[in-house]
Formats: sequence, C-alpha cells, structure tokens
Amino acid sequence: MFTPEREIIPGFIVLEGIDGTGTTTQLKRIETRLEKLGVPHWTSFEPTDLPTGTFLRQVLSGEVPAEPATIARLFSADRNEHLYGKGGAMERLGRGELVVFDRYLFSSLAYQGMDCGLELPAGLNAAFPLPGLLVYFDLGVEVAMTRVARRPGRDIYETHAALERVRSAYIEVLAAFADSGMRIVHVDASAPLDEVSRVIDALVEGVLAGLAAGRNPAH
Repeated sequence: MFTPEREIIPGFIVLEGIDGTGTTTQLKRIETRLEKLGVPHWTSFEPTDLPTGTFLRQVLSGEVPAEPATIARLFSADRNEHLYGKGGAMERLGRGELVVFDRYLFSSLAYQGMDCGLELPAGLNAAFPLPGLLVYFDLGVEVAMTRVARRPGRDIYETHAALERVRSAYIEVLAAFADSGMRIVHVDASAPLDEVSRVIDALVEGVLAGLAAGRNPAH
C-alpha cells in the first residue's frame, strides 16, 4: 500500500519522529552547518508556513475543528504546494540545492493513518517522491511527553495515548518502506543533543559526498 514505484531523490533528506524527538532542533543545526560549508540548500518543515500550512496549524491546535479525513487531505494539499509550488522543493532540487524537511509523507501515514485508517493517507501520498535519506528519531513516549510539556501549547496529537499509537504506527510504516530503495536510518533521540548532532552531521556529509561523486564520476 505504501510503496508503489516512485522516484527517489538523492539530494532530499527527511527527518521524522513523534513529537518531542528533536527534529526541529536538528533541522536548525543542519541549516547552520550547511551555511558554514557554503552548500546551496533549503531547510523546511511540514505543516509549512504557506497559506495551506497556516490553516492546517489552526486545525492541529484545535482552533478549527475538522474530521480526520479532512486533516489527511489538508496535509496532502500542503505537501503538494511544498513540493511543486513556486520556490518549492522540486524547483530547488532541480537547481542543485540540498533539501531537508522536518516531517514529510511518513508523518501522514503514521498520524493520520492512526485516525482514519491507512488507505486514505496512503492514496493521497502515493505519487509523492521519496527522499534519498530518511532519518527516524526514535524516542520513548515518556521522555517525549516530558519535552512536549515544556512547550507553551500542545496540538491535538500531543497526548501520551496518541503518541504511543503514533510511535507504533511509525515502526510499521518504516518497515513497509524497507525495500523501497530509500535509505532509512534510526537515530537514538534520547542521546545528548551534541551526540545526536554528530550522527546527523555524518549522515548529511555522506549524502553530500554521494552527490559529489554522482556529479563527478571520475572522483
């Protein structure tokens, strides 16, 4: 259901994990690292800060009520704009930029699949390309909830029960993509922040080396 044949993009990296795992922090650190290296890049996140994503955030906060199937469709619409809209990921990848997302279609399969079944989000996301590298931040729910509790507000999924279900769903989703050709790396998100950053830096540098080798076969 999850893995029809689809394009895998080597210069596209995705960070995934339940709420509180530190993907947002690591995205910022990746941004800083790539800037220092002078690598053309774009770091972004989902939901986006586009009008589609702004509305979706209102839904996730509970401000605007919506059915689970509606939320699944909103994520797909926002993702389509994120990829194919003006200045989006596909345009940037096409001009040689490294693109890194905090969350992507795997979140939809885990989170929305939990609420409305897998068939709808799987169908809505079936045509989107896969990243060359998917990094899954693995963290127990107890620790994740401790981190979430420090935030000023919570979204509709940030409860212990919901995150337990989502964590289990992620494991199933990632297993389903095991033979997709996409590289999937599990990272221990309970490790100290700088240790996690070192792991992420090495993974990103590996992607950059692979891209360079692809552009310069003689090397």
